[in-house]
Amino acid sequence: MKYITFAVPCYNSEDYLERCVDSLLPGGEDVEIILIDDGSTDRTGEMIDAYAKKYPGIVRAVHKENGGHGSGVNLGMDLATGVYFKVVDSDDWLDGEAYKKMLRTIRKHVNFTPDKPLPDIYVANYVYVHLDEGKAHRRIFFNIFPEEQLCTWEDMGHIFPSQSIIMHALIYRTGLLRDCGVRLPEHTFFVDNILAYEPLPYVEHIYYMNIDLYQYYIGRADQSVNEKMLIKRLNQYERVVYHIMENTDLGEVQEKHPKLANYLSLFLTLMVGTVSTHYIMEDTPEAIRRRNEFWEEIRRRDPEIYRRVAHSIVGRATHLSTRTGNRIILAGYRLAKKYYKFQ
Repeated sequence: MKYITFAVPCYNSEDYLERCVDSLLPGGEDVEIILIDDGSTDRTGEMIDAYAKKYPGIVRAVHKENGGHGSGVNLGMDLATGVYFKVVDSDDWLDGEAYKKMLRTIRKHVNFTPDKPLPDIYVANYVYVHLDEGKAHRRIFFNIFPEEQLCTWEDMGHIFPSQSIIMHALIYRTGLLRDCGVRLPEHTFFVDNILAYEPLPYVEHIYYMNIDLYQYYIGRADQSVNEKMLIKRLNQYERVVYHIMENTDLGEVQEKHPKLANYLSLFLTLMVGTVSTHYIMEDTPEAIRRRNEFWEEIRRRDPEIYRRVAHSIVGRATHLSTRTGNRIILAGYRLAKKYYKFQ
């Protein structure tokens, strides 16, 4: 039995792929590692073939035409045979001790607790790792979920804006992902937000472990979260926002899981605020026009979501259109970036 399938989409990853894959291999025969070469032009394809040859039964190498990160994740979900599924970006890695504890826990739940439902998701801490600066910043969730207990959304505590439960914090039950039918758009950046959002209304049982499992490398100039790259690709970020709006009915979530609906509103608000703030950073009349059009499109598509987002603190701030207001927004963003180290 494979307890976890790790999907690792790779594109020109030769400089850091070894660190990523080597951190996953200690799972041995209990895990499946699917390395997906997304049309790389460097040695990535050769490297994943070498891993598959050296670790048959654990590593699988898959080659495909370039379709972007989302297409790699989709293929990983299609091919997964593990009870659980996790995406690990090829420049990131897992902490060894936390990984061992997580795998032990999953084995225990799958094999020795037949009287209890399996968790639909495992939640664990992640760490922003700034290797070039020698600094690391944890994202922890012990104030949100009880530790090492099977719980539900009704057990959620207060969540702060800095505590987004992004893809790196999550391990999904593979069957749940297939049941909810989540698919990520191709040739689009920022699609990890979809995977951290759309399946959550289908989740009934949650298990949080206060371990620093995922090590999220920050600092590459070509990363999608890099400020310059994000500004360059804002139209794709908008596309992800619209995708989420079209595929999740917050009204239905509100009726079933009001605490989850509040969290999803916060998550979406932060995404909209990110787009607005980076349009302001461009500091051109064209960028401000595009920001205003973005807000109007949200209103047109779903007036209720527009109301939720626009009336939030973040929404009211980033919806300002005066030069003074824009300066306040940017100052607040720079302060948050310096404090939380998310880029």
